[in-house]
Amino acid sequence: MTFAQQCNEIFDRVVTLYHETDNVDAPWTNPYPAQSIQARLADKCHIDAVQWHLEDIIRDPDINPIEALALKRRIDRSNQDRTDLVEEIDTYFREHFADITPLPNSTLNTESPAWAIDRLSILALKIYHMHEQATRDDATHDHRARCQAKLDILLEQRTDLSTAIDQLLDDIAAGRKHMKVYRQMKLYNDPATNPILYGKK
Repeated sequence: MTFAQQCNEIFDRVVTLYHETDNVDAPWTNPYPAQSIQARLADKCHIDAVQWHLEDIIRDPDINPIEALALKRRIDRSNQDRTDLVEEIDTYFREHFADITPLPNSTLNTESPAWAIDRLSILALKIYHMHEQATRDDATHDHRARCQAKLDILLEQRTDLSTAIDQLLDDIAAGRKHMKVYRQMKLYNDPATNPILYGKK
């Protein structure tokens, strides 16, 4: 099984586990060994699953404004947790490939392995929910057909992205590409760089 295939298997399992309760506040028990890359991937997908549904909730036109503000701040924290975890996964890859000497003509990729895997996790959620729409008993035939067409594209996209991720990892292992990770330098979460926050001191 390739690394991308392993990711897809983990992500599909986590999305299914989330929907056993379909509750953004349900406790999360990671089914993989602690500190393993599999556990990090599962945590990453669980964050995405919860945030997906928080984004649904906050779009309720009748939501209480105070509840909406609390949700917005929860989504902000979730985004930071997601970013931190992606960087942890990239750290795993940097350590995994630490002994590889890039070839003289090695090139950079447009994104790191972990940020590509981040997109794979989101695709697992899109596929789950599009399949849900494509098989809705209470929807019209046209709705189901449109959603099935979109689902077919999402499945093709996952195949292509999985292939690209495995090719990238193979290229790094062979020295044809090299990793150069830029940590996310978000200004708005940092009290030292967000003028609204440091202006209140």
